[in-house]
Amino acid sequence: MWEKIARFILRSRWMLLILLLALTGLMGYHASKVQMSYEFARAIPTDNPKYQAYQAFRSQFGEDGNLMAIGITTDKLFQADVFNDYAALAKQIKGVNAVEDVLSVPAATNLVKDTTNEKLNGVPVFPGRQLTQPELDSMAKLFYSLPFYQGLLFDPTSNTYMMGIRINKDVLNSKGRNKVVTEIVAIADAFGKKHNLEMHYSGLPLIRTNLATKVASEMQWFLLGSLILSAIILLIFFRSFSATLMSLAVVIIGVIWCMGTIEWMGYKITLLTGVIPPLIVVIGIPNCIYFLNKYHTAYNDINSEVFTNESRKRVALTAMISRMGVVTLFCNIAAAIGFAVFGLTKSAVLKEFGIVAGFNIMALFFISIMFIPAVLSLLPDPKKRHTKYLENKWLLAILDSLERWSSNHKKLIYGVTAIILLASVAGMFRLKSVGFIVDDLPKTDKIYKDLKYFEEHFRGVMPLEIVIDTKQKQGLRRSPVQTFARIDSLSQFITAQPEMARPLSIVEGLKFARQAYYNGDSSAYKAPNEADLLFLSQYLSAKASADSSGKSNNFNRVVASFMDSNRRLARISVSMKDVGSKRLPELISTIEDRSRQLFDTSKYHVEFTGTSITFLEGSAFIINGLKESIMWAFLLIALCMLYLFRSFKILICSLIPNIIPLIITAGVMGWAGVAIKPSTVLVFSVALGIAIDITIRFLVNYKQELSINSKKTSHELVIDTIHKTGISIIYTSLVLIAGFVIFCFSGFGGTQALGWLTSLTLILATLTNLIFLPALLMTMIKK
Repeated sequence: MWEKIARFILRSRWMLLILLLALTGLMGYHASKVQMSYEFARAIPTDNPKYQAYQAFRSQFGEDGNLMAIGITTDKLFQADVFNDYAALAKQIKGVNAVEDVLSVPAATNLVKDTTNEKLNGVPVFPGRQLTQPELDSMAKLFYSLPFYQGLLFDPTSNTYMMGIRINKDVLNSKGRNKVVTEIVAIADAFGKKHNLEMHYSGLPLIRTNLATKVASEMQWFLLGSLILSAIILLIFFRSFSATLMSLAVVIIGVIWCMGTIEWMGYKITLLTGVIPPLIVVIGIPNCIYFLNKYHTAYNDINSEVFTNESRKRVALTAMISRMGVVTLFCNIAAAIGFAVFGLTKSAVLKEFGIVAGFNIMALFFISIMFIPAVLSLLPDPKKRHTKYLENKWLLAILDSLERWSSNHKKLIYGVTAIILLASVAGMFRLKSVGFIVDDLPKTDKIYKDLKYFEEHFRGVMPLEIVIDTKQKQGLRRSPVQTFARIDSLSQFITAQPEMARPLSIVEGLKFARQAYYNGDSSAYKAPNEADLLFLSQYLSAKASADSSGKSNNFNRVVASFMDSNRRLARISVSMKDVGSKRLPELISTIEDRSRQLFDTSKYHVEFTGTSITFLEGSAFIINGLKESIMWAFLLIALCMLYLFRSFKILICSLIPNIIPLIITAGVMGWAGVAIKPSTVLVFSVALGIAIDITIRFLVNYKQELSINSKKTSHELVIDTIHKTGISIIYTSLVLIAGFVIFCFSGFGGTQALGWLTSLTLILATLTNLIFLPALLMTMIKK
């Protein structure tokens, strides 16, 4: 069948080239419209209860992850020149497009009792004008007497001050956020430079913006780097510019198809899909190497005295397609399965990655088999220097050594493998599963350092939201003293956790109001009793007080955001450290236990949500999904191998050399302290799909040798296969390993892990397929 396909491809090469170029043009059009994704990773399926609870919270109270924080540490903030500039900084930032609000020391509001009208008025602590030093001294004293702002806008133990900036959520989910964040940072940096202050920035808007920018930048550099590295390796191997350019053309077409597929399917470039174009280069080059290697081998084997140059080339190309077509097809199927199984998960971000990668790896096969034979048929005959690598003495010596080891040292090979596997299994028991929201950022990155800065002074900026549902309208008016006392008790319990900041809730607003009622006495900053609530009941109404200018002040806007309009729901908002997926469930479980003690479940429902919860749920969901995908990949690849070879012995021989590298890699992760997280679990399915290529190429060549030389012993056939496939296997393994090593230079921990762990797995797979697999074949197949 493959000979008929070969003749059709060669006969119809012009038609196939035109068709390929037309499809590439169409994909190029779609690729030109591809966009970056600015949304937070959509790891949880939409039918997940945690996802639905989070969406319900967002529709009721708004976005929880749109606060950007700016921090400074100084004992000179209340010097007139510094403070006036700091106030001007807040006003400048508030004037930036898409900035909805700025919470800062200069914008702090005090509540003042109006005995005439029997109400509380919101009055700015610092008037919006240039202030003199004596004025500032008295105002600073007043500000420090307001416990409401302690831990929210300042840390009294270290003279650290924070400015919170709320950014429009629609802008945050568009490319416009890059401009907004950049403008804010530039304005703040100018202030810091003027007063010789180090500025610190954090918050999800900043983290997300930096991640998206890095993804776009790295995708371009890794794509360029993989192309340059592939070109260098191809030139060294084949010493032919035409062969190098042809191979690069194949992978460039593959990259265009990849980018076009992303847009065509309605997806956008994410942290995961941004890795696919360099992967297409890394996976596509071996296709070219195997086709070229078989072409050169077949060309050299043909007697030049019997065939003319033209017919010799045609016979060589026919042999190349018929012998390598089935091999490359099943290799690409195996690699595609390794990626496509992610499409079986319910996680949107994983599903997109799996579908795009799987589809385009299969497309690489059709691009290769349509483009390479057609171009080779138009190029001049290969010269001796182009096929000189087939007689590389160094590589031939390595293959001779591999032959001797496989033939004469089987027991030693099995023994050493068993010892390494035992050590690896021991290492697997040391594996831990943990992930962090900023896991992919290196510890030397300013974003990571600044996050730790805010964790040290304000106990973090990661949002956790708790919603108290009273289960009926105006439920917060039902036994309000008891309800608010319970909310306050839960808040105090949360504050006692070292990883969590003092929560904000309606109770904190009422404490502030109570302090104002008792003429600003800071000792009166306590939860109100029944008598207090008679006066403070206005804060349970829909109306908010206004400041002297007639506008709703910062304090009232904050308080109003902690109850719904029906007074059924109360919100407790917590900022916390990025504690990781191991510690976070423990913390949440502890707080849930306390909430059940405080709130009768027949009268209240307590829901934990927010970005921190969705991260925890998403991280666990991705890890479980990836584990399942590995099992699916293993099963589907095994079925492909069984169909291809129709032999259970060959099936066992094909799977064992690829299971061993995965076990060793897992063991290395355990001993090296590399945690199981989405980025590292991804390696196993990807590596399995790529590493099995080596096995398929070896065993298909073994099967082809068997059909040609059926009288030879299994030992002789294995030796022939080592020599006929060993060089191309070593070359392609070097390309794959070098291609994945590029990812080690990433600024993301996950991409780095994908690079060095996959490279390690491929090195081990090359060794097991060229040493262990031949020995296993000789042992299991006697005839």
